[in-house]
Parts: sequence; structure tokens; C-alpha cells
Amino acid sequence: MRAIWKGALTFGLVNVPVKVYSATEDHDVSLHQVHNKDGGRIRYQRICEIDGEVVPYSDIDKAYDDGEKTVVLTKEDLESLPAERSREIDVVEFVPSEQIDLLTLDRAYYLEPDSSSPKAYVLLRKTLEQTDRTAIVRFSLRQKTRLAALRVRDDVLVLQTLLWSDEVREAAFPALDETVRISAKELELSASLVESFSSDFDPEEFKDEYQEELRTLIEAKLEKGDAVDTAETFGEQEQEEAGGEVIDLMAALRASVEKSRAAREGSAKGGSEKTTAAASAKTDAKAPAKKPAAKKKKAS
Repeated sequence: MRAIWKGALTFGLVNVPVKVYSATEDHDVSLHQVHNKDGGRIRYQRICEIDGEVVPYSDIDKAYDDGEKTVVLTKEDLESLPAERSREIDVVEFVPSEQIDLLTLDRAYYLEPDSSSPKAYVLLRKTLEQTDRTAIVRFSLRQKTRLAALRVRDDVLVLQTLLWSDEVREAAFPALDETVRISAKELELSASLVESFSSDFDPEEFKDEYQEELRTLIEAKLEKGDAVDTAETFGEQEQEEAGGEVIDLMAALRASVEKSRAAREGSAKGGSEKTTAAASAKTDAKAPAKKPAAKKKKAS
């Protein structure tokens, strides 16, 4: 794993240097769009609505629109915000763990001690375990101020971001306001049904059947020869920009299917995403030259 953030966890006078890692990852097969006629890659461009020109990502700022006025926020504006410069995870309070509403839990991150001695890290971990408390913390990540719950999982401190209170919708359903009569017999039978399905939860017993079947389908098409060389799905302009070196994504997919799930979701996926991002950035930067190349290929 690669750390996505480094800073310090602070509460009172205690300072715990840590590295932050994403605790979860998407295992879905990465798919892209192609032209059903010839399999050519479909690319999206960032086009300015005023001059119609393709804008490179480096020239794009963010803006707020209230319906009448638009306020442009530059990168310098956003970087000037005090919260964005903070490299600390500040403990706001310690609360009983049962008070954390599961509905508010969002992304999870692992914290690794980032010092020669993990004593302060272990001290905080043991304190949370013995007191059965969860620390509510505030920090900044990816241009956003976050509220999060700090807890312990398998001897590791886990930071799980929380939704803000105004991000949770109120459940107001008129049908539930009506009085419903449930007989003792109905409740008894329902409880009996629950008991018949009772078990200890083991997440390893559950598999994403759709993704497994999708990988099987792709593998079957590869073995049948129902595929085209990846180089043929790129226009002439894209191949020239890549210096003639085009990565065979289908071959990479074949290799990933043969590897273990952990390896597939880690190294193979990371390489695929970097390759796709690099190709997309190059295409956007020289997009005006793309249409002539496409016409030339069609004429041949």
C-alpha cells in the first residue's frame, strides 16, 4: 500500500505521527467505452462553452454558481484556506462507541505509526480498547475538511470519515405514521424465521458473483479469440503520441485473472489506472489534431 497522507494525530499534549492509507479498494473490472462499429476508443474532451476550444486540465479552475452570478475559485484561492494547510488530525472528543450511527460512516483509512517508537500509537490504541470509546476527529484531506471516527480494528487504528449531519436525509414516510396491529402469533412466527437464518457473519463467505461472472465472460472471449489487438482501438494520433508503444490492456486483464484476487486488486489495477489517465491527458492536450487522423484512417 502507498500512503496518501502524512501528518500527526493530536489530542491534548499527545502527538502521534502517522501515515494514512486507504483501507478499501474497488474490485470491479475496469471497463471503457468503444465504438460498436470498429471498437475504437471513445474519448471525452473538456470543451469551453464560450470559445468551443478544448481546455487542458491544467487550465481548469473551479467555480460556484448561485443561479445569477458565478464566482471563480483559483487553485491559489483554495490553497489559501487555513484548513487545507493543516497536517494534523485533531481529536475533538471521545464518545461511547454505540453512539456512532452506522448510517453516517463513509470511507475508511488505516493509520500507521510514523516514528521510530510506536509507543504513543499503542498507548492510544489500548486506551480506546479499554474505555470502549471512539475518538471523534477533524482533519483535512483532498481539499475538504473531514469529520471522522477513530477506532481500533485488529490492533490497527482506523479512521472512518463521517457524513456531516446535514448530509443525512430525514426519513419521513407517511405510511409509517399509521397504526399497524401485529399479533403475538405473527411476531412469534417472524422470530422463528429469523432464528432459522441465524448465523455468525463471515464476510469471506460472500462473493461478488456479477464481477466473477464478468471476468469469466471476458476470459472466455479471450480464449475464443473474440477480441482485437488493443493497438487497433487507438486512432493514429494516439499511437504517435505514445511513441508507438501501446499497452495491451486485454493481455493485462488476462494476466490479472490468473493471479490471486489480492494481487489483481492491488498492483495490476494500479498500473491500469495510471496508463488510462496518462493516455487521456495526452489526448486532451492535442485534441484538435484528432479529427484529421480519424478521417485519414477511415479513408484507408
